[in-house]
Amino acid sequence: MLIIGIAGGSGSGKSTVVKKITSAISGESVAVVPLDNYYKDKGHLSPEEKLKINFDHPTAFEYNLLIKHLDMLKAGEPIEMPMYSYLTCSRAKETITVLPKDVIIIEGILILSSPRLRDRMDIKIFVDADDDDRLIRIIRRDIVERGKNYNQVLERYEQFVKPMHMQFIEPTKRYADIIVPQGGENHIAIDILSSRVKMHLKK
Repeated sequence: MLIIGIAGGSGSGKSTVVKKITSAISGESVAVVPLDNYYKDKGHLSPEEKLKINFDHPTAFEYNLLIKHLDMLKAGEPIEMPMYSYLTCSRAKETITVLPKDVIIIEGILILSSPRLRDRMDIKIFVDADDDDRLIRIIRRDIVERGKNYNQVLERYEQFVKPMHMQFIEPTKRYADIIVPQGGENHIAIDILSSRVKMHLKK
């Protein structure tokens, strides 16, 4: 089993890189485990308190459960991956069954911040992008997918996203084996990564 970690700031293009890698290889051989699914359940909070949730801090995630699930997959066991909603800030009662595959891709802003997670990765990737480009993507995504208005997105960016990126996410770049500038637009880097995965699958 090949375990790939893909990190990078919010709006950097991580999901696009993951989609392009998985589309370049056999989908039956790859499982994607997003860190976003492992946010701690905050559904009990009031609407006002939910607006103050810092989604970009390491303490927002349940790393122990993710590591347990990763070890189960590596041992050949299926997992029941949580489903998380940004609209309700809570986990759904339903889960997603993920079966062990030849390639496991873990994707998320802070997957390289955990030494225990890093130790389980065979390839560590950091997707890099200009701050302006990331902000534009964040605005579009949060308004369309997460029910935020323009002012809410900018306020959250200034209060949480930007300072947390500088404090926690950007420093993890030093742990990466490969840095991919320009996110999903870097076709050469994606081709190289896809070729590496294909080589593993052939073995």
